[in-house]
Amino acid sequence: MSSSTVNGGISFWYAQDGIPAPREPLPGDTTADVCVVGGGFTGLWTAYYLKKAAPFLNITVLEAKFCGYGASGRNGGWLYNGIAGRDTYALKNGHDAAVRLQKAMNDTVAEVVRVAADESIDADIHQGGVLEVAYTPAQLARLKDFHTTEIAFGETDRVLRGARETAERVRVTGAVGSTWTPHGARLHPVKLLKGLAAAVEALGVTIHESTPVTEIKPKHAITPYGTVRAPYVLRCTEGFTAGLKGQRRTWLPMNSSMIATEPLPARIWDTIGWDGRETLGDMAHAYMYAQRTADDRIAIGGRGVPYRYGSRTDNDGRTQPATIAALRDILVRFFPTTAGVHIDHAWSGVLAVPRDWCATVTLDRATGLGWAGGYVGSGVATTNLAARTLRDLIQQDSGQAGPTDLTTLPWVNHKVRKWEPEPLRWLGVHTLYAAYRTADRQETNSPTLQTPRLARTANRVSGRH
Repeated sequence: MSSSTVNGGISFWYAQDGIPAPREPLPGDTTADVCVVGGGFTGLWTAYYLKKAAPFLNITVLEAKFCGYGASGRNGGWLYNGIAGRDTYALKNGHDAAVRLQKAMNDTVAEVVRVAADESIDADIHQGGVLEVAYTPAQLARLKDFHTTEIAFGETDRVLRGARETAERVRVTGAVGSTWTPHGARLHPVKLLKGLAAAVEALGVTIHESTPVTEIKPKHAITPYGTVRAPYVLRCTEGFTAGLKGQRRTWLPMNSSMIATEPLPARIWDTIGWDGRETLGDMAHAYMYAQRTADDRIAIGGRGVPYRYGSRTDNDGRTQPATIAALRDILVRFFPTTAGVHIDHAWSGVLAVPRDWCATVTLDRATGLGWAGGYVGSGVATTNLAARTLRDLIQQDSGQAGPTDLTTLPWVNHKVRKWEPEPLRWLGVHTLYAAYRTADRQETNSPTLQTPRLARTANRVSGRH
């Protein structure tokens, strides 16, 4: 890592677009019709759709730091149709139910793009789709299986490409195949989030920042500055959920880290291609994700230190030098001509992982408590679907509307057991990711069509599909 690389500072996206002017904290006890806890994408989208549907609602959003401080302001800018847990929902609720969930996610990508246009939010959105590559025989076998599975879930517009066709899109060294879906876009997450927050306030929603919620109880959100009382209290805290009283083992805060290069000159882009600006991923077990930014950088991410003991979260995104070096190694392995480029920024954030790796959205009609999350890294789009679903659930519960297509999706009111206590949680996560990295090395060093038994075992133990 160069001494001039910015490490932390929330994220590159905030360094580029600026930390927002602070909003006032909660001034004291108050009431609302709906209290939303968390000012990330889930909370803001929920406030947006609720206020649009029922302008008379008094909605208050409480945010511990500032809107987008967490995963919403630190992610890879992948607006895509992946949703955590779909295969589990297919097993539990039937294939047709999971197909409906997948179709809803496909539509969600277009919905986010639509709202951004309607609200005049310039978030550097480019609809280039999602390209996922394979560069070992085992990866190629998994990619072909993945491609077939996605088609079976209704993605008939997905395209499988060989080595030559992949290189015509982006020249990843050693790539032997890829799969592409049009249901994806690259974006600047902070620009989207800031625009969404402004749109929410313009509708008349109250946002209080620097107001950490310490405990959520039926009809109460408790903070050091006072308590908000509301018939509906919605927990939209994703990777920071463990900080709430009684929620330590609900979702595991998984770390993900990123680096962003300096803007690359045309001569380097000539060697890479990537003119379609697809979001780019791979089929490794410890996978990477990347985008070509609007100003021609490469922003690339992956798992660094996957989990901190006791479900602790990071300090403003600071990242270990070893993680930065590992991400740079992936960058250069993919694109050797980037070997000499400067890494301008490195940062980390936490995403939420349920014990069964299934995203969920819930409204408890007996208590008025609701929540959504557990996106396992697919939240940029999934938050939008979750928010529209929470809207429909609240309208149904309050008698304003009946059931909708969204309220009957299989992820609604899904229940999952809590994570194991420490030190089992820490040992388990670190052992799993050590297994995944070892499996990736085995596939690279000893090419075979078979996924290593180590990775298959890790998938079974973790509940990951």
